Amino acid sequence: MTQPTLLTQPTTFATPRLASLDAFRGATIALMVLVNNPGDGAHAYAPLQHAQWHGWTITDAVFPSFLWIVGVSIALSRPKPAAQVVRRAAIIFALGLLVYAFPHFNLSTQRILGVLQRIAICYLIAAMIYRWFGVRAQIAWIAGLLAVYWLLMAQMPLDVEGNFAHRIDRIVLGAHNYHSTKTWDPEGIVSTLPSVATALLGLMAGHILRLKRELSERTAWLFTAGNILIAAGLICDIWLPINKKLWTSSFALFMAGLDFVLLASFVWLIDHLGKQRYVRPLVIMGMNSITVYMASELIDEALSALGWREAIYRAVFAPLASPVNASLLYGLAYVALMYAIAYGMYKRNWFWRA
Repeated sequence: MTQPTLLTQPTTFATPRLASLDAFRGATIALMVLVNNPGDGAHAYAPLQHAQWHGWTITDAVFPSFLWIVGVSIALSRPKPAAQVVRRAAIIFALGLLVYAFPHFNLSTQRILGVLQRIAICYLIAAMIYRWFGVRAQIAWIAGLLAVYWLLMAQMPLDVEGNFAHRIDRIVLGAHNYHSTKTWDPEGIVSTLPSVATALLGLMAGHILRLKRELSERTAWLFTAGNILIAAGLICDIWLPINKKLWTSSFALFMAGLDFVLLASFVWLIDHLGKQRYVRPLVIMGMNSITVYMASELIDEALSALGWREAIYRAVFAPLASPVNASLLYGLAYVALMYAIAYGMYKRNWFWRA
């Protein structure tokens, strides 16, 4: 079988490839596709929408989970040559630019940062830190990044327009910010600091999985670390609220804690108890996660540009149920379409690598 996914490699030097990690990645990308593609954006269940400002929903957990898994994958694969890491990061960043340029390619308002761009930056930095520093230094990097970002954000109020991160986005990015906000980017410049810490926290989980201990013991360590991080995030929330749009330090800690606990659960059920057949669709989606994300974004943009998206929703899904349920049905159908693409690639042993 060809090597899997753009961001990960099978582990041959320390730990066998874990079906649980692919399943967790697949669950994350499936949820990402679902929340990004409602039939009607004005009608969606509250958990499938981002928190308006402070606080969190399950939707807010999607992107940090994906970044955290990037960190885990780095730790479970052989250290790459620096040139290869840079090349992969550059390709992922370029794909992100393509997603936001398509189909109009208006360079005057081209969004510079975004989801794939943040993944590329965090992958690059985390992979280099993993290559050049030991575990203790990696922990120091996590603490330093979160502390520095906290200090920067404490200089100004945490309202939408006046906070430090958004002011920097407005000054530096200008017309190249996220089109829905105009003046700031939820994947902006300064908030990239704690997002790198999120990837590095994933590295820590990878180190635990590589321990030469029984799988049950490693699972217990993951679960314990996760609960400690959740508690730390909730304590920090008292002074610096959990906020996905700002990727606050409390948000990074809390979400990483959830990821530790979720991965521990996946490892226990799938790799320890052997329940792999029940999550096979998630594994298949997880093995081509970047492909699935790119396809979901580009197909949706093409349908919208042609005027077919709303027509399909109104003709097929809107008559079936109430607005929120019809919107959910469209999203689920779209996830099924992305699974069909991933399954077709899986059957042909096509796994996209940079």
